[in-house]
Amino acid sequence: MRVSAAGGTPEDFGALGPGAGRQRWPQALPGGRAVLYSEHSPTATNWDAANLVVAPLSGGAPKVVVRGGYYGRYVPSGHLIYLYQGTVFAVPFDLTRLETVGSAAPALEGVTAFPASGGAKLAVSSEGTLVYVPGTAVSAARPIDWLTRDGKAAVLRATNALWSNPRFSPNGQKLAVDISDGKQRDVWVYEWARDTLTQLTFDPGEDRFPVWTPDGRRIVFASDRAKAGTFNLYWASADGTGEVTRLTDSPESHSQGSSWHPSARILAFQAGRGATRGDLMLLPMEGDATRGWTPGTPTVFLSSPANETTPTFSPDGRWIAYASMEAGGASDVYVRQFPGPGGPWRISTAGGRFPRWSVTAPELLFIEGQGTIMAARYAVVGDSFRADTPRIWSPAGIQGVAPGNAGYDLHPDGKRVAAAAVADDSEGVANDKVVFFFNFGEYLKKIAPVARP
Repeated sequence: MRVSAAGGTPEDFGALGPGAGRQRWPQALPGGRAVLYSEHSPTATNWDAANLVVAPLSGGAPKVVVRGGYYGRYVPSGHLIYLYQGTVFAVPFDLTRLETVGSAAPALEGVTAFPASGGAKLAVSSEGTLVYVPGTAVSAARPIDWLTRDGKAAVLRATNALWSNPRFSPNGQKLAVDISDGKQRDVWVYEWARDTLTQLTFDPGEDRFPVWTPDGRRIVFASDRAKAGTFNLYWASADGTGEVTRLTDSPESHSQGSSWHPSARILAFQAGRGATRGDLMLLPMEGDATRGWTPGTPTVFLSSPANETTPTFSPDGRWIAYASMEAGGASDVYVRQFPGPGGPWRISTAGGRFPRWSVTAPELLFIEGQGTIMAARYAVVGDSFRADTPRIWSPAGIQGVAPGNAGYDLHPDGKRVAAAAVADDSEGVANDKVVFFFNFGEYLKKIAPVARP
């Protein structure tokens, strides 16, 4: 987005490239003609495969200037620097033609970087001095932890992995997650008492956001296996037998199958409406376990100018909790009556997303900020939903929460969650100093000279 320096309404800037879904870390290039930024696919977990893109401020078409790298920064010596596999690379760059004019060369190692988010702890001054925090590329691979209300953490699965979106089976004995190997994301099932992890999907496409059916026999997930970048809903037997069945067929992404009604006849999910908006949808299911199930035609539960996400049925099926930006600014958690009318009742008071209902108590959990688990007690009076002021559910925070990763799930016993407990982002190394590299531009001219025509 861009906005006038004098204030005003933000507006779209540029456009997403083919297969792209995220743009981060913009830098206005000298002269005010263009902006440099990093761009990546909507589901990738490693920004080493991202692109550096330059978009003219005049409205011309954006173009890729470096393939494979992130956190690009222009240096007054006439170079772009960027991160790739933990190393800072430099490549000569022509500001007039807005393109590289030479070969890239490794310039520096030992800089703290975050390939999972595409960020790095470095900056370049207008005179060409580099400053950075020493460290390494911090992996997003983590174990899965148990976290309880008192803030105590214990190991649930010790092996590090690039996992996200954990969901417990109805009996709590298994945990479905999507796991990336850096190339593709698949759905896996972890039987935690036996420490057994089983792969459920194998397609080269992206498979994510697993959700158990109420009887625990199937898992619904979103996949772009039919068309890269466009997600639809599928399901498969939780034990890995049988074929994967497609449930929806839409040119717009059905990006998350979030929750089943306890009757097992309605699936609430999120449908994309362009790049910045989502609607809440309902997929009816016809048939039964004996005769088989047939998906019906999806219908709209809630559509508004705001972005609505992650619809979640209450245990009794009377309510749907969801996240919405209808109040402006940050997302908040709301509750509406199902099938309606009624509501919405706003639950969070300082931002919230990824609601989770407890099945053992009148309590609704959600994530506030970057990883604080909150909980609101509630009561139902007639057709009215009354929630108390949310309180911190656990003094320990969690990590990994992002638009594409709920980062936690509440166990059916209501006493613990599966999550990645907060750890220092530098793997235990204190970020207590910075390094200044003077005459950095002169150094770049020696290791990455401008190519002569």
